[in-house]
Amino acid sequence: MSLPAGAERERGPVLPAPPEGLYVHVPFCVSICPYCDFVVVAGSETRGPANRVASFVDALLAEVELRADDLDRRFGAPGPGSGRRPPLRSVYLGGGTPSLLSPDELTAILERIRVRFGLIPDAEVTLEANPGPDERGDPVGQRAAGVTRLSIGAQSFVPSELSRLGRRHTPGHVGETVAAAREAGIGSVGLDLLYDVPGQTIASWTTSLESALTLEPDHLSLYALGLDDPDAEGLTGPLGDHLPTSIGARRWRDRARRGQDEDRAAAMYHVAFHRLAEAGFHGYELSNWAQPGHESRHNRLYWDRRPVEAVGPGAHAFDGVVRRWNAARLDGYLRALRPATDLATRPGIDETAGAATLRPSLPPGQEEPPLDASSAAVEALILGLRTDDGVPLTAFLDASLAEALAWADEADLVEQTEEGRIRLTVRGRMLSNEVFGRLI
Repeated sequence: MSLPAGAERERGPVLPAPPEGLYVHVPFCVSICPYCDFVVVAGSETRGPANRVASFVDALLAEVELRADDLDRRFGAPGPGSGRRPPLRSVYLGGGTPSLLSPDELTAILERIRVRFGLIPDAEVTLEANPGPDERGDPVGQRAAGVTRLSIGAQSFVPSELSRLGRRHTPGHVGETVAAAREAGIGSVGLDLLYDVPGQTIASWTTSLESALTLEPDHLSLYALGLDDPDAEGLTGPLGDHLPTSIGARRWRDRARRGQDEDRAAAMYHVAFHRLAEAGFHGYELSNWAQPGHESRHNRLYWDRRPVEAVGPGAHAFDGVVRRWNAARLDGYLRALRPATDLATRPGIDETAGAATLRPSLPPGQEEPPLDASSAAVEALILGLRTDDGVPLTAFLDASLAEALAWADEADLVEQTEEGRIRLTVRGRMLSNEVFGRLI
């Protein structure tokens, strides 16, 4: 595998661009799984007379307005013609459990997005859902609100594994949710599964795979169970994009790590890769497989390093140059975007004195400094190698990258396609972190 002689990398200036997709983070769950690192609140925040779902929806609508106002100033209002920014190609409602939102709440959110951001006629609108009967929500109402794609957190079809993971649903609930989504007319239905779960075996993993295939999903996401420590990584401060890990969850993760095995995880991935290919699924990204036409257009924006706007606590945005995130804490989010309501709840404060003059403001958060051209190119290279399309051979022109490519080729971790692109082999997919580590 050799680089073309005389080729040079073209690196012109990179400018901010309007978003092609929008991520909406909904932080509510009925309960919190011990392995979960997403920005999630549960208990009375989610259910009961003191729940904050309605307050959050109001705050979210306010943030949509403020983010859209900023985009209007920078790129023009959405719509056709010169000087207008293009409408969104995708909206992704993640969480948390956004399927807990009522159809009316979903409709209000998506309608506000449609008015302020614009949506192309066949926009992909994804909703994450838990399959429990009290969590999946109303698929008919979800479809009526504009949802075109349902991503269901199955995680496993083995009852003991679900219990170990702290999941509230049964394997049968997954099938019920798929059937309800089909009956409602939701055109694309996907399932998420976890492997390298403590106590999991190749046989039990195969059971989950076969059970999932029996339901004939359009998309499958398979993730190795990650047990990171966001506190140790400094991600849980006042402006951090993670919430602190509870003592119970930390103890659970410490025990769970001892039950994980890299070689077994690689074997599970190998089994899945070949079984899903037999079933007609295209492994279009390291962790994602789809039937033709059902690839996630929204997630593809991230792997292609395209601009995506984001709203909600802990949500990450990228304008092609700068990455930004909202702080994870719901209290700060609501205080910024519903200030008059917050003022009215403070003891000893006269809510009529100045409350009417308060206006929503953008929630607290942070920006990362822009990457230099070389670092941005490496980031794009790593993201591209996650996909089955791979990257052009000319992406490896720098000497250090060419050396890493030669090593990966020798180790049978990459291959060259007929179109002259480089992509990971099956072995390279299983050892992708080794490849990426050589590129950084």
